[in-house]
Amino acid sequence: MENFGSWSVLTVNFLILQYIALGGVTLSALLHLINGKWRFQVRKLACSLAVLFPITFVLLLVLLANGESTFQWLEHAHDGDQHLSGWHNYTFLVSRQIIGFLIVVGLYGLFIKLQHQSEIDSSYKTQRRFRNVALLIPFAYFLYGTMVAWDFEMTMMPGWHSASYGAYHFISNFHGFLAFFTIFLFFLYRSERLTKPFEPFVFNYLAQLLLGFTILFTYLYFTQYLIMWYARFPEEIIRYRNMMFHGFGPLWWTFLALKFIIPFVTLVFTPNRHNPNTILMVAISIFIGTWIERYTWIAGSVEPQFYKMPMTSLFGIGVTVVIAAIAFVAMRWSLTRYGLIKSAP
Repeated sequence: MENFGSWSVLTVNFLILQYIALGGVTLSALLHLINGKWRFQVRKLACSLAVLFPITFVLLLVLLANGESTFQWLEHAHDGDQHLSGWHNYTFLVSRQIIGFLIVVGLYGLFIKLQHQSEIDSSYKTQRRFRNVALLIPFAYFLYGTMVAWDFEMTMMPGWHSASYGAYHFISNFHGFLAFFTIFLFFLYRSERLTKPFEPFVFNYLAQLLLGFTILFTYLYFTQYLIMWYARFPEEIIRYRNMMFHGFGPLWWTFLALKFIIPFVTLVFTPNRHNPNTILMVAISIFIGTWIERYTWIAGSVEPQFYKMPMTSLFGIGVTVVIAAIAFVAMRWSLTRYGLIKSAP
């Protein structure tokens, strides 16, 4: 239990990288399905983020191998302190996480392959296959995101549940992905190393998406809380109260400000949605807020006396820096490998 707060940082880093990888392909698929013309500006850059999947798989194996340090409820399962549902069967959890990951990565890899083929082969058969696989991507994202939400956040506190938690989780993380992708594109554009630079209007479209998902995230957050508060469900509302008022209050209100208040009051004004520098600041706010939100839900699944603020240990800081460095090198390799940026002089 004492190590749970530190290991929660590793869990958060896994989730953040996982949803960046998932989000790139998912965004490309959604833009294709709605026939968004600007998809040709960014889809290769978005799919290049799939290079993070191998890194997240290694992190997943590490988390699963660490048992009680990752899933604090395992301590109760071993001691027999409380009855746990079949969903908490650890063998089942490990199996579904690994199998689900491999299925999703296989499907996303097929999408990337067919996207490339669709650019060089305009035949009806190739285009049809590409569209059919694109249709599967949102369903895979919803189903896999729900499973990840339940295993790594919702059921961290046995007996606690929310019918809308899966949607709240993967929408919040797609919100975080859009923020990261905006930051990613901003610095690539300013570096002048892109082999095929995209048009600046892309930032306006991303700003509109950020505003839309800010509103959707807030709606799902408030709907979930309102039901538990208004109905006075003692088992469900206690988790909220512990985090909001008994230890993680500063984190809780910070992530709400970063993910809702700042983005909304900034992007609701049209001129700000046309200013790349302003959009960048909002994206950074949302991305940091998403990281804090994930940590709050995961580390806040124990009793308040065991709460531990993030980045207060060498382990938390060190593992975050190392993972970020590895991810940076991997993304740069991917961009160079597929000719999306010019090689450094």
